[in-house]
Amino acid sequence: MGNAKKLFGTDGVRGVANVEPVTSETALKLGRAAAHVFKSRAPVAKGHGRHKIVVGKDTRLSGYMLENAVSAGILSMGVDVLLIGPLPTPGVAYTTRSLRADAGIVLTASHNPYEDNGIKFFRDDGYKLDDAIEKQIEDLVFSGEIEKVRPTADAIGKAVRIDDALGRYVEFVKAAFPKGMTLEGLHIVVDAGNGATYKSTPCVLQELGARVAVLNNRPDGTNINKDCGSTYPEVVCQAVRKHGADIGISHDGDGDRVQLCDETGNLVDGDDVLAITALDWIGRGTLKKNTLVATIMSNLGLDHAIRQAGGQVVRTQVGDRYVIERMLQDDLNVGGEQSGHMIFRDFTTTGDGIVSALQVLRIMMDTGKPLSELRKVCTKFPQVVVNVRVKEKPAWETLADVMKLVKDIEAKLNGQGRVLLRYSGTEPKARLLIEGPDAGQIKSFADEIAGMIRKQIGTP
Repeated sequence: MGNAKKLFGTDGVRGVANVEPVTSETALKLGRAAAHVFKSRAPVAKGHGRHKIVVGKDTRLSGYMLENAVSAGILSMGVDVLLIGPLPTPGVAYTTRSLRADAGIVLTASHNPYEDNGIKFFRDDGYKLDDAIEKQIEDLVFSGEIEKVRPTADAIGKAVRIDDALGRYVEFVKAAFPKGMTLEGLHIVVDAGNGATYKSTPCVLQELGARVAVLNNRPDGTNINKDCGSTYPEVVCQAVRKHGADIGISHDGDGDRVQLCDETGNLVDGDDVLAITALDWIGRGTLKKNTLVATIMSNLGLDHAIRQAGGQVVRTQVGDRYVIERMLQDDLNVGGEQSGHMIFRDFTTTGDGIVSALQVLRIMMDTGKPLSELRKVCTKFPQVVVNVRVKEKPAWETLADVMKLVKDIEAKLNGQGRVLLRYSGTEPKARLLIEGPDAGQIKSFADEIAGMIRKQIGTP
């Protein structure tokens, strides 16, 4: 586990499967630590019997290994395990609440390749853990403080498989769509990315009456996110044009995000969806405090569109957990990221790709307008985003040449744009975003800065 004494990143524990910290040994310790923490938080189990923790996963081969390891750790602390198998991350959050469990764990590395995996946690209310609880779990893993806590005989937990978890989740998702309204007449293409949504999203859409063409719904453990899903939106865009469909829906590996495609085959990203839904909600008087939560990565055009409608956008650092924290802090109900993580708190506690898609589908059915028309509510500033693989992540202020170049470019933008630099919390990458009025100019600026980053800290 190294000497860093750090397991949790911006979205749980993540890395290459079977390499620390994503090994069966550490997963077992995390299971033990989590069971102890959640048991301590609620000394009396909900309902009858023992404390229980839900364990779900996406479709990665390494999910079998981690599922058994983390479950063994939980059981060794006298806490029961409810196994729900492959299910989208938001499905794990929902099942945790629905089954009155003490916590939920999902084994996933989201949009990362199949070689990676991760461990994410939910509280009993379906929200992600805050930093304090993560630190408690982390400290217990490293300290060995609970090493002697060893229930025996009938005090050891037992594992139970929940066979109807998929059906429960499908019904929950359908409740985010108006009763009495159907999707009849709509032709929808779905790219499940060979991930956790391969059954749930097609099932939801078909039960609501849509005609559905499904791509990449045959996971084999090694093909999750492989040239498909939300990180390859061109796949669904091409399929929409081929099928003459009304809309395309593309998920990441664990189904908590979505990218859409309009009927002309053009990508509709998270900023577009936030603009379409927030403006509709402002018009209906259902957007709390007329305020939308977005991150620093969202396009400035989103702010302009919401402001013109009498609303406002508040911004957080990158990461859906920070969006949710702000929503809870200010009691707001719509927020999300450009990448497709969107949270509609009227329906769910975390990002849910199909719930987000249904909000747009409802507006399409209500207005009779195609998605290409709806997306016109937001005129985006030209924006370039570049990812650079790096060998290390030093503080930006220590990279003098990079920072001087950024300062020079900001001066040339003269207040008509912005430059953002950050590191990915889950991958060895630096992320650069530039916005400005001239697309050609900002592309040139982005190339300059990316080149300097590669020169300073890029991988060979």
